[in-house]
This record gives sequence, structure tokens and C-alpha cells, in this order.
Amino acid sequence: METYYNPMDLDKFGDIGKNAPELWKKFSEWYGEVFKEGALTAREKSLIALAVAHAIQCPYCIDAYAQDCLEKGSNKDQMTEAVHVAGAIRGGASLVHGVQMRNVVEKLSM
Repeated sequence: METYYNPMDLDKFGDIGKNAPELWKKFSEWYGEVFKEGALTAREKSLIALAVAHAIQCPYCIDAYAQDCLEKGSNKDQMTEAVHVAGAIRGGASLVHGVQMRNVVEKLSM
């Protein structure tokens, strides 16, 4: 099935650096450092990345980090729970902005 997001485009990610090689090099170095083992394991970081990928709705990231999570030993239950955490935070963020709406309505209704 043809979609707006072509899964094969993920393989072309590095092409974005062709016209800005120094910026790409700096991004790649930083990105690599971020995902190294540290206070969080590489597996934990991959689960976080998967959850964020869902929150920002990046299909390329979802594909990449679903695979990465599996490679790092996560299972479908853990990955699904991470996605639910992202959904809860995203939903809560939408709802808490309802306070702003209520403030405007109350101000205009005076």
C-alpha cells in the first residue's frame, strides 16, 4: 500500500547531510552520545525514544525504534506500555491546556 511516508525513505536519512555535512556530522555525533549507555541503559533509552516517536507521530522513528527495542531485548508488552505512557502524557497535556481555555472564557464572560 502506498502511503505519504515511504518506509524506504528511512534508509535515506543520512542524505539530509549532503548539503550541510558539518551540521550532519555534529548532529550524528551528538545523537550517538545521547544513546550510549549512561544513567539509563540503551534499552531504556530505546523505549523512551519509541514512546516519544508515538507522541510526535513520526512513522520513521516508530519503525526504527520498534526494531531497536526488540534488538535491545524489549518485548511487545513493554513497548505497548511505553506507548500508553506517551499517550497519557500527551492526553494530559491537552487537558491541562483546558485551564487556559477556561481562563479566557471566564475573562470574556465577565
